[in-house]
Amino acid sequence: MNESFPILLAEDNPISRKMLEKILVQEGFSVTAVENGKEALAKFEEDFFPIVLTDWLMPEMEGPQLCQAIRNENPKGYVYIVLLTAKDSLDDIISGLEAGADDYLTKPANRSELIARLKNGPRILELEKSLKEANEEIRILSITDPLTGIYNRGYLNERLPQEIKRSIRYKRSLSIVLSDLDHFKQVNDQYGHVAGDAVLKGFVGCVVDSIRDQIDWTARYGGEEFLIVLPETDFDGAMHLSERLRQVVSNTVFRVDNQEIQISASFGVSGFSPEALSPHLSAMDMLKSVDKNLYKAKQGGRNRVEGKQIH
Repeated sequence: MNESFPILLAEDNPISRKMLEKILVQEGFSVTAVENGKEALAKFEEDFFPIVLTDWLMPEMEGPQLCQAIRNENPKGYVYIVLLTAKDSLDDIISGLEAGADDYLTKPANRSELIARLKNGPRILELEKSLKEANEEIRILSITDPLTGIYNRGYLNERLPQEIKRSIRYKRSLSIVLSDLDHFKQVNDQYGHVAGDAVLKGFVGCVVDSIRDQIDWTARYGGEEFLIVLPETDFDGAMHLSERLRQVVSNTVFRVDNQEIQISASFGVSGFSPEALSPHLSAMDMLKSVDKNLYKAKQGGRNRVEGKQIH
C-alpha cells in the first residue's frame, strides 16, 4: 500500500535526513529526500507527492512556509503534510497546523510513532480520493440530461456565455443550432412514450455522430428541442452541418420494439464573426436569434434549415 504513496522528505540535517530516509524505505515507502524547503518546493512543482514530511527549521524556506506554498500550488490531489519540529509549545503546534500541516511530530521522532503517523496519510488520501470521485459523479449528474446523456439546460445557461466571451476575446467565429423534432407529439401518441424516448435518444446519437468530439457540444434545450454549440465554426459551416444533419435524420429509421419509426427535424442557425460584432452580445441575444430562425423553419413547412448571421 505504501508504494502507491511516494514521500517527499525535507530535512536540512544530513544525519537526520539519512536516518529518516532509511526508516521510510524499510517501511516500503518510495522517498525523495532534499535538504531544504526551497528545494522541496521545486521538486513538488516537478512531480506530485501525496505525502510530505518536512522539518520546521530549515535554511531558505522553513517548514510552515513550505506547507503554505504547497497548499497554494493547487495540486492535482490532496497532500498529507507532517511537520517535524523541536518546537512543542501549544502556540507553535497551532501555528504549524494553521500553515497547512495535517500532523506534527516532536524531534527526535520515535520510529514507531513516525510510522504510525505516516500510515494515517494513505488512509486520509484514499478517503479524499473517494470523496472527490463521489463529488465528481454528483457534478456530472447535475449537468446531464438523464434521458439522453447530453448536457442539460442548466449547463447550457452556464457555458454558452463563456463560449461567447471566449469567441469575442480571441476573435473566433461561433455558431449555434437549435433543432426541433417535427410532430413529435404524434410519435408519442402513436407509439407510446417509451418509443418516443428511444427516438429522442436516437436523434441525439445522430447529432453526436455529426459534431466534433471535445470541441462542439450539445444540450437538451427542452422537450424535443436540442441546442448544438459550434465553437470556431462560421455561419456557412453551421448551415452546412445543419443541412447534412437534417438529411441524416430524415433518412434514418429508428427501430423500437420491432416497430420502424421515421421522423424529421427542423433547424434554426445563428452565427457570428467577431470582427463585425458588438462586444456586448449576450447568450440571450443568440438564443432569441436562433429561436426565431427555428420558428421560421417550422413555419416554412418543417424538415428544413433556416438561418441568419448575427452582425
